[in-house]
Amino acid sequence: MQGFTDFWHSTGIANFELGQLVMMAVGGLLLFLAISKKFEPLLLLPIGFGAILANIPEAGFTEPGGLLYYVYYIGIESGVFPLLIFMGVGAMTDFSALIANPKTLFLGAAAQFGIFATLLGAIALNAVPGFSFTLEDAAAIAIIGGADGPTAIFLASRLAPDLLGAIAVAAYSYMALVPLIQPPIMKALTRPEERQIEMAQLREVSRREKVLFPLLVLGATILFLPAATPLVGMFCLGNLMREAGVVDRLSNTAQNELINIVTIFLGLAVGSKLSADQFLQVETLGILLLGAVAFSIGTAAGVLMAKLLNRISAEPVNPLIGAAGVSAVPMAARVVNKVGLEANQQNFLLMHAMGPNVAGVLGSAVAAGVLLAMVG
Repeated sequence: MQGFTDFWHSTGIANFELGQLVMMAVGGLLLFLAISKKFEPLLLLPIGFGAILANIPEAGFTEPGGLLYYVYYIGIESGVFPLLIFMGVGAMTDFSALIANPKTLFLGAAAQFGIFATLLGAIALNAVPGFSFTLEDAAAIAIIGGADGPTAIFLASRLAPDLLGAIAVAAYSYMALVPLIQPPIMKALTRPEERQIEMAQLREVSRREKVLFPLLVLGATILFLPAATPLVGMFCLGNLMREAGVVDRLSNTAQNELINIVTIFLGLAVGSKLSADQFLQVETLGILLLGAVAFSIGTAAGVLMAKLLNRISAEPVNPLIGAAGVSAVPMAARVVNKVGLEANQQNFLLMHAMGPNVAGVLGSAVAAGVLLAMVG
């Protein structure tokens, strides 16, 4: 009889708590969004599965000695996984559109306005009972507005590791919802005739320009914002491997095998922070709300900056491309192209939108460096 009692107390049925069941349901929801809706499946699937594993009673996945504990410690707490992801993204990024039309850099910069507006919003939320965000917490939450998952994870692991799970889920959820969130904002801020504006074809960019660009970006970062060099440096390394033309094996590995392996473990590590005791708090709701606000402000700021450029530029600028200033590459650029085609079937904006889109990646990394320098 004692043996049966001991066995019963070792089962999941006897040890489940309500919060764990709720979080396993959240993990199941993330799996549903990844598999059925195809919302950011490469990360939502391992994050959702990691959330389920983290909430299994008596399994010890997140305790010292457990798999997820070591994955998080080695990859996230050390900052290695986000940096490797950035190298892979750099290897997959073509800067031609930005080099050919450098003024779109302002659109990527404008879209980061949502980050700093949300920083103030997170601090102001402390006036509401139940919220107690520190300046470090607010900075980590604000980076959601950049719509850059690896940057959000990198900054949260540095400034607010206890909030990492909520911040990562919010960042990737809003990235996945770009096709739903951005079009209404874009249409509300532009007139039909503005959405119909056709832009001139981009000039051809030389190989020399492509090779020099990541080196110049890294040099500028070293001089003016060294705190951002971990992210920007790895991004530039990946891009240089792509454009140099002499290390195709390394570039292909960074774009495929390496980034795929790191993505699996990055998702599991983030999922390990979705345990009931860390996630089911009132602050989580605030993070999700602030993330939506940050993303919306970033989109609006990019569109408004594009409207300004259209007025002062010698060549026409379709204001829609400003929405691609957030870092959701290449989804935001595709959404811009789709909305542009709805207004004008001859209006192909994809390549024009890639300029602010890749500028947004650099912008979010720079914003993270600024926040680290300010509050880190």
